Amino acid sequence: MIGPLQQEFEDAAGEAPAARNDGPHPVDRHVGLRIRMRRKEMGVSQERLADALGITFQQVQKYERGANRVSASKLWEIAAALKTPVAYFYDGLGDQDAVSAQREAAQEFMLSTEGAELMAAFPRIAEAAIRRKIVELVRVVADEY
Repeated sequence: MIGPLQQEFEDAAGEAPAARNDGPHPVDRHVGLRIRMRRKEMGVSQERLADALGITFQQVQKYERGANRVSASKLWEIAAALKTPVAYFYDGLGDQDAVSAQREAAQEFMLSTEGAELMAAFPRIAEAAIRRKIVELVRVVADEY
């Protein structure tokens, strides 16, 4: 018999609890990907983030892959180190199919030549207002095509 909390969790996660035994939980993978994306946006290495958190860079790698769950207190520290609200790491979790497609597209982009170039160049733009304008420009161009 499924209890109300378990049913609520199943509904929120979009899968039955028994189906989660194969690899990291989708929410852990999502949070890990968002950590990686934000870290790369900020131009911060895994080593530098690890030093700021008082952990090893291998632990950061495990968080980013979703292999290890991030505790609430550690996520709070990560958010502070990466200058972003904690909610950032959960953005987009409502629709699991959309999240999966978005994650795959983001990973594909980050591995492309253009993605790597943009991730390397973007953090070198010191002015936050200019970075914001560039993001808006890319969004407008993407919406037109």
